[in-house]
Amino acid sequence: MVKKAKKKKPTCYLVDDDSVVLEFMASLLKDAGFSVTTSTISAGVINDIVKKKPDCVISDLMMPEVDGYQLCQQVMGHKGLKNTKFIVVSAKAYEFDLKRSYVFGAHGFVRKPVNPETFIDRIKRILDDHIDMRFWGVRGTLPISGEQCLKYGGNTSCVTLEFPREQFFIFDGGSGIKNLGDWLLSQQRKGINAKIFISHPHWDHINAFPFFTPLYMQGNEFEVLGANQGDISMREMVSAQMEGVYFPITFSQFAARVYFHDLEEESLVVSGIDVSTKLLSHPGKCLGYRVNYNGRSICYITDNEMYVETSNFYDPHYEKRLAEFVEGADVLITDCTYTDEEYMTKEGWGHSCISKVVNLADTAKVKNLYLFHHDPDQTDDDIDKKFETAQAMLKARKSKTKCLAPREGDLFRI
Repeated sequence: MVKKAKKKKPTCYLVDDDSVVLEFMASLLKDAGFSVTTSTISAGVINDIVKKKPDCVISDLMMPEVDGYQLCQQVMGHKGLKNTKFIVVSAKAYEFDLKRSYVFGAHGFVRKPVNPETFIDRIKRILDDHIDMRFWGVRGTLPISGEQCLKYGGNTSCVTLEFPREQFFIFDGGSGIKNLGDWLLSQQRKGINAKIFISHPHWDHINAFPFFTPLYMQGNEFEVLGANQGDISMREMVSAQMEGVYFPITFSQFAARVYFHDLEEESLVVSGIDVSTKLLSHPGKCLGYRVNYNGRSICYITDNEMYVETSNFYDPHYEKRLAEFVEGADVLITDCTYTDEEYMTKEGWGHSCISKVVNLADTAKVKNLYLFHHDPDQTDDDIDKKFETAQAMLKARKSKTKCLAPREGDLFRI
């Protein structure tokens, strides 16, 4: 009988002059399977860190003799510790200290007091350098409720990406953003700083924006990015739906800092991450997004209509450019509103059918295709059938693309 080799425990070196906090963090890490070394003295600790070569060093900032910045410099500047990651855990939650930590080479920043519910997950995300991708709403057009949507959920478009250095991207403000806000509050997050990318201002992509509770909390900061609609800016579109005639609370009552950035088809750097945009085939000005991070790419392409080849509106040039935009992506989240049969009576409505989505993903050699923006009339069983059809089509093409049908609340680590 061949014995399986034991999986090596991740190793962590904790440095904090507060022995109570130190032992608390150590107990959380040990319970999670880490091998932990601790020290309340930062002066000279670099010598022991070099000997042990841990997977990560977790350090406070405010310590006598050698502070966290200096220790970070020592660790990150040592040739023997090139595989060691440095994580700051500090009560100094000022923006300056966060940015300064990254300037000195830190891989992550965790704010005190340490939340035992989220601490381990945060440390693992930094160590593994993975992106947390969550789906808060996968429906299109209109939110629905009832037993016909218990599996996939009934909320409209909202997807989030959370990166190791706390960059937080939100895609669209459909009804799913309400649950996102509730989740953020349940985690007792403070000082939330996020970018909200709006594909376009149709109701199912912005109508729950006023119900996103963190907008009403002082200390949070949000930048809303998206395409203008001619002479109407993104700011005007968001604020207009909150005018007194339509909504009891006005835009001016946000306590968070909220500012806006109108986008065109372009490439830009957002919070240190490369983001590209693509104008999509949909009524009005609609943008798709491609996020590139450390060799991984995630594309969010909704709403989008790819006409069938027999249509008078079929545009091979557009489809070629779209395939180039999503080419080789690790993740393609895309509008798959209709079955091929349904599309026959829905041409010109701005959404795509299964065969066109499969063709795009396979042609562009996308690694993982995520079916999204389901029609409100479709039940869970209907979506299951769409999923099975897409899988069968990919198999018939001998495609290497994997197909997934995410459900509301699903978490994927990229």
